[in-house]
Amino acid sequence: MSHKRIPKRKAAIAVGGVAALGAAALLLPNANASQDGDNATAAAPKTFKAADASDLASQLEGLLGDAFAGSYYDADQQQLIINVVNVSGDENNVIVQAKKAGAQVREVENSTAELEAAAQTLKAEATIPGTAWAVDPRTNKILVTADSTVTGSKWDQLESTVQSLGAQTATIKKSAGTFKTFASGGDAIFGGGSRCSLGFNVTAGDGAPAFLTAGHCGVAAEAWADAEGGEPIATVDQATFPGEGDFALVKYDDPATVAPSEVNLGDQTVQITEAADATVGTEVFRMGSTTGLANGQVLGLDATVNYPEGTVTGLIQTDVCAEPGDSGGSLFTQDGLAIGLTSGGSGDCTVGGETFFQPVTTALEAVGATLGEAGAGAGEEAGAGEGAGAGEDAGAGEDAGAGEEAGAGEGAGAGEDAGAGEGAGAGEEAGGEEAGAGAGEEAGQEVGGEEAGQEVGGEEAGAGAEDGSGLTETH
Repeated sequence: MSHKRIPKRKAAIAVGGVAALGAAALLLPNANASQDGDNATAAAPKTFKAADASDLASQLEGLLGDAFAGSYYDADQQQLIINVVNVSGDENNVIVQAKKAGAQVREVENSTAELEAAAQTLKAEATIPGTAWAVDPRTNKILVTADSTVTGSKWDQLESTVQSLGAQTATIKKSAGTFKTFASGGDAIFGGGSRCSLGFNVTAGDGAPAFLTAGHCGVAAEAWADAEGGEPIATVDQATFPGEGDFALVKYDDPATVAPSEVNLGDQTVQITEAADATVGTEVFRMGSTTGLANGQVLGLDATVNYPEGTVTGLIQTDVCAEPGDSGGSLFTQDGLAIGLTSGGSGDCTVGGETFFQPVTTALEAVGATLGEAGAGAGEEAGAGEGAGAGEDAGAGEDAGAGEEAGAGEGAGAGEDAGAGEGAGAGEEAGGEEAGAGAGEEAGQEVGGEEAGQEVGGEEAGAGAEDGSGLTETH
């Protein structure tokens, strides 16, 4: 993210217009779909963009009521699959209407209420550090995951609880890593000896420019700088962690700070138009100060994660990798929808693993902030630097409190030499010229560079995208 003006070198990714599916459009046979047909073929599943599928799923949930048992997006077929239960007779004709709207309807065994009850049983009997569970609508079950610390009697307790729910209700798997939050000492935004990532710029309820980040970052320190050892540029206003979420609202100290609604990838930016709920199966992208850009799929919703610090509920489960320092970073779609804030998980960007995200929609509602066009700050020369957090010399920059090239090294943030400085990788001096993982001139994961691959914003890298989007081939 950038918290001042747009960097000099960038190619903005065009954001496709995402038309909201209104109640009237919902019942039209060809509403917002990519194919046409007459009434005889109207019940055939239609193809949708992921964002349109998410909107339709929300509307169908309200239409179907208790018959709705979850939904997911089939990215290969570009179709929305709706799970339903107890539809014999279909007295209200809602199944026919759902099919006319273009969804593929699938009858399943477990209702939403039954899966929620199973999750409550897990909460009561198996709240063990190192465990997590989420609803997987593709299997119509609760997916339970245990990290490498869950052994002996703790594993027996978890396994016994899952077995008591029945094989048709819950499944269990082991993770090789350890569930942890992804805060670290080093680069991007700094507070109290921790390093995190800025998520999305927003406008607070009182009109002040602010940003969202992870709650475990917000409770770790009150004041945050964009340079290690630099002057603070923002102060925590609200933070939740652990408990019902992992999010924090951090207000810029200068009320004239310009806070554009965008995610900066270095040489490219994705304009963020609005916040949206996650849909299982949707391709998503994560940007973080340690590893830059990574992509993957949404695997589960309403996830509960039992971190060592406590239990966090209401998260999004994905297979997108992340590492320490990525906490708070942006999860978004290529169409410019803000989806989540990086919370934690297991593994890394070498071996993979499970990663959990705070839904942005929930965070915005809780803190009373807005995102999108309303989330841009005011004033042109204030804030945190020329391309703060994402520009050529990102950090505190020319007009802000921490010096001309402040941040996490000479090219910090996500700029030309983004992420953590000139010789990045797993450098020796976090926040300095050789700091941070994955972001220097020859480091991994570029998106948007001239020969994109593994470097964020750099000019020479490995195996990157060539389609102009900057979002095609990541790890």
